[in-house]
Amino acid sequence: MSQDKHPEAVIVHSSDLHLGTDDSFSDQDSLAVLPKVLAVAREIVADVVVLAGDTFDNHRQPGELLERAAQMLRDYGNPIVILPGNHDPLTPDSVYRRGGLAQIPNVRILGLNVDQSVMFAEFELEIWGRAHIDYADMSPLADPRPRSTRWQLAAAHGHYVDAARDPNRLIGSWLIHREELLATGADYVALGHWNQATPVGSGEVTAYYSGSPEYAGTVNVIRLTSNGAVQVTQAPLNGVLG
Repeated sequence: MSQDKHPEAVIVHSSDLHLGTDDSFSDQDSLAVLPKVLAVAREIVADVVVLAGDTFDNHRQPGELLERAAQMLRDYGNPIVILPGNHDPLTPDSVYRRGGLAQIPNVRILGLNVDQSVMFAEFELEIWGRAHIDYADMSPLADPRPRSTRWQLAAAHGHYVDAARDPNRLIGSWLIHREELLATGADYVALGHWNQATPVGSGEVTAYYSGSPEYAGTVNVIRLTSNGAVQVTQAPLNGVLG
């Protein structure tokens, strides 16, 4: 196959939706941001949506809220890859287990209904990430997966540190170090945990935080082009947020 015959892919990257936030100072629907993110993805005809952690604010969510969220994801219909974060890890009482989200045909939850990766053969694309399984510290980008596809996207939820690992540092906080970012060799690293949308690293590996859509007012749009380029832009949430 010649290079100009390779399929292109469009990916929407968001994180930190914190659905179900208990905010007694607001009368806003605590699921309101989810349909806005999915609406942008539908408008730009995204092939995959990646939610890089803290999709839910906590596991103390009533069944009715989880049913409504599940219906929104089901109605969207196109592929969604969810990485559980430090607010919504894969504990026994996880919203992903209680809410039946793993049974939705178009939803892949890393670490639950798929292992650590999802293959999209039609785009020659692999998306991988290590879910938070509890509230303890972990290294989100440890032991990167070897590349086996033309395109590889890594998803990680944690705090980026633009420095080498300090063996004397006692506080973990789900740190992502510069050398771990570089070691992925991924075409794009979809990061979550920061509210601000911003690139990180030296640029050798394309890595971005999407920011919380309620704070940033945008989602990241990644275009994997037929000529091998990775294009990253931000798309506003219909001017409603931000």
